[in-house]
Amino acid sequence: MTDSWAEDRPGGAFGGAFRSWIWPLCLIVACPILAIWFYLVAIEHDGSVVAWFQSGDWLSPFPRPGWTAVAILVAWSAVQYLLLRLFPGKEHLGPPTPAGEQPRYRLNGVPTYLLSLGLWWLGAYPLGLYSPTLVYDHFGELLITSSLLALVGCALLVLKGTKWPTSADASRSDNLVWDFWNGVELHPRMLGVELKQWVNCRISMGGWAVVVLSFAASQYERHGALDPAMAVSVALQLIYLFKFFWWEDGYFGSLDITHDRFGFYLFWGLMVWVPALYCLVGLYLVDHVTGMSWGVAGAIGAFGIASIWANYDADRQRMVARASQGEATIWGRKPTMIEATYTTADGTERTNLLLASGWWGVARHLHYVFELSLAAAWTLPAGFTHLLPWAYVIFLAILLTDRARRDERRCAAKYGAAWDEYRAKVRWRMVPGVY
Repeated sequence: MTDSWAEDRPGGAFGGAFRSWIWPLCLIVACPILAIWFYLVAIEHDGSVVAWFQSGDWLSPFPRPGWTAVAILVAWSAVQYLLLRLFPGKEHLGPPTPAGEQPRYRLNGVPTYLLSLGLWWLGAYPLGLYSPTLVYDHFGELLITSSLLALVGCALLVLKGTKWPTSADASRSDNLVWDFWNGVELHPRMLGVELKQWVNCRISMGGWAVVVLSFAASQYERHGALDPAMAVSVALQLIYLFKFFWWEDGYFGSLDITHDRFGFYLFWGLMVWVPALYCLVGLYLVDHVTGMSWGVAGAIGAFGIASIWANYDADRQRMVARASQGEATIWGRKPTMIEATYTTADGTERTNLLLASGWWGVARHLHYVFELSLAAAWTLPAGFTHLLPWAYVIFLAILLTDRARRDERRCAAKYGAAWDEYRAKVRWRMVPGVY
């Protein structure tokens, strides 16, 4: 067994025309339109899909790209690059790739996240260099501009992976649509940084925080107060993002980083889909002052924080168990570990430990359930009048269910009999007693 566990390839058991180019092409065309649609329904139709449909004017007023958006995107990306390169941080080696290489990351996520928010606040308030509502005021322009630039970037990533690949893991197929969608390189590196870390962890995830803060500032400016619903929704997202950066070294072992190549699916998604969909609740709440009490907001906040803790604790258990070679204590006892061997493309046999205790003994992907409960927590303040604010929760449920399936298929190919043993010990995939 070599690199058969590396990825889903077009053709073969997982291929066919539909999977290899028809469906990817449909998503490449539809997703940029859908991202703008979220914005239009929220801004122009009060968040009502029914009102949008009845209007008959379905893509108007379609936002146009602009130089203000270009300036915001370039400035934010440049600041994040400088912080990633220049701020001190421990070097971290990612898991070995199928070709046996290990990407190198700089662990300075928490200080750069806090410093980024501090710089945003400093420029908006004490210095008055820009309005704190700047992102909200130009959000449609930002989405369309970012989308067009990201599409060009996806083409350049295919060219780079073909002509100037970073590592031996680069792989072109004979299907240009698939390569544009899926990407060519697993860990592209430019300007001294891993592009996945710069774009994903810094530009996109850090940008998410600034977007929702701008939405909160816009509600305050337009309505004279910050509604508890907006406050708790934004607070939960900021805490979640802090947890993300705190756990950044663990994220480098996730499916997004180790398995998915850097193409439209990741790059365009990070640059456009995250602000368009993940931040949608905040966009909706700007002009929807719910009158929620602080007591109800506090209860929602407690539920969300419990979800964040459980999600983090599950990831922590796995990291600690592996780092200690199974000698750590999980829920008061020595963990059950399954030794799994696999072989990389260079013929090197390696070993990994599969944890079958703690949260990981309840279900194989229970941490995804905690992510869903958290997303539901920061969406609850939007209420149930309209479906639009729940679009992210619906999308996340589909995404994580599919990701669990893909991850299990990859692990079965990678670990073989050891994975079968793990599945026998931990019966449920995500929800105990259900799935």
